Amino acid sequence: MKKSMRLSASLAALSLAFITSGASAADPKADVARIMASPGFKTATATMDKDYDRYVAEGVKLTEIPAPDFKEQVRTKEYEKMLKDAGLADVTTDSEGNIYGIRKGTHSDGKYIVVAAHLDTVFPEGTDVKVKKQGTRYNAPGIGDDTFSLAALVAFVRAMNTAGIKTRDDIIFMGDVGEEGEGDLHGMRYLFTKGPLKDKVKAFMSVEGGSANGITTGGVGSRRYRVTFSGPGGHSYGAFGLVNPMYALGQAAAEFSHTEVPEKPKTTFGIGVIGGGTSVNSIPLSVWMDIDMRSESPEELNKVEARMFKIMNDSTEAENKARSTKEGKITVDIKKIGDRPAGSIDEKSPLVQEATAAVVANGFKPGYGFGSTDSNIPMSLGIPAITIGKNGPNSGGRAHSLDEWLDVAKAPMLQGMDACLTVILTVAGME
Repeated sequence: MKKSMRLSASLAALSLAFITSGASAADPKADVARIMASPGFKTATATMDKDYDRYVAEGVKLTEIPAPDFKEQVRTKEYEKMLKDAGLADVTTDSEGNIYGIRKGTHSDGKYIVVAAHLDTVFPEGTDVKVKKQGTRYNAPGIGDDTFSLAALVAFVRAMNTAGIKTRDDIIFMGDVGEEGEGDLHGMRYLFTKGPLKDKVKAFMSVEGGSANGITTGGVGSRRYRVTFSGPGGHSYGAFGLVNPMYALGQAAAEFSHTEVPEKPKTTFGIGVIGGGTSVNSIPLSVWMDIDMRSESPEELNKVEARMFKIMNDSTEAENKARSTKEGKITVDIKKIGDRPAGSIDEKSPLVQEATAAVVANGFKPGYGFGSTDSNIPMSLGIPAITIGKNGPNSGGRAHSLDEWLDVAKAPMLQGMDACLTVILTVAGME
């Protein structure tokens, strides 16, 4: 009798563990259908419909607060108010600048589902970020990448709370820093390797400004360098014949441009910015260029990086042989300014299958691909992660440009937001 009771208890515990560990992944289509047919989900989507103008207003308000890398603080303060107003508990800004709140689940295991959108934009201080409206088409730097995603997370929380939705897992909704450019994912690095949530994230979703059709399952690795050539300098006429760092840079840039890379895995390189010199009639003391290299493959990225180092050193040596070094030689300094790790998640994994079922059920045709997003960090650490869109089809464009745009027409945008919310609820286990 005691043995039978122990066996029954063991089976019950096993059953509970199965329920609370994400068993829905065994049949994600059925789970998505259950969620979307529930009164709670219908109330949540109706709430987003009713509050749509508020969502747009909050997106505009955030867009018009400048947020260059390392200077997101003013936007963070405003976002803190929005997260608290939406009803999140324990809204916290960590020491790196990420801000997040917790929505408690019913079967917390001490780990979290993190849903994040990045606070920063690529645009420097002084950029005009005023939203310009032409009907439903809104133009402003950073509006789609990724500011309206921040507003969408607030809309999701508000809708879930209004509907009284409960989830199995604790969910953290986060606005993170440093996703763009020289930010080099420092917000995510801190989250996953140093901060108080280190080792406490069991799944991660980054929400970006694209269509809900897109599911990013691979993180493009990148390395960025500032290469500085320096020399003795001098008068362009009086010191003519001395080594010139500008020539070393020009020769290096030209040679680097002939680098051969494979189409698959996609591998790219580029020189984005150059600078230096003092005047038109001077041999420069120093000049510099910023180099970006990317690949879906760590091995191919290493090859391009190795070639870059060789070219920079060879060009320095060639200039020192070509002209006089009596006042000093050309030197080169190669400084790393960015390093994003590559990573990926199997398309057959539970997280991807749940996301796929959710977007299909909302009328989208999912496509999988690589990108450079916040998900790079967890992917590189083996933590299940994807990046998903929350817009309707063809609802935005010209990211990273001054005429970046977003079409806020209600019906297609709500379709994308419904799909994104479905993904979140499926992964977190809506009850």
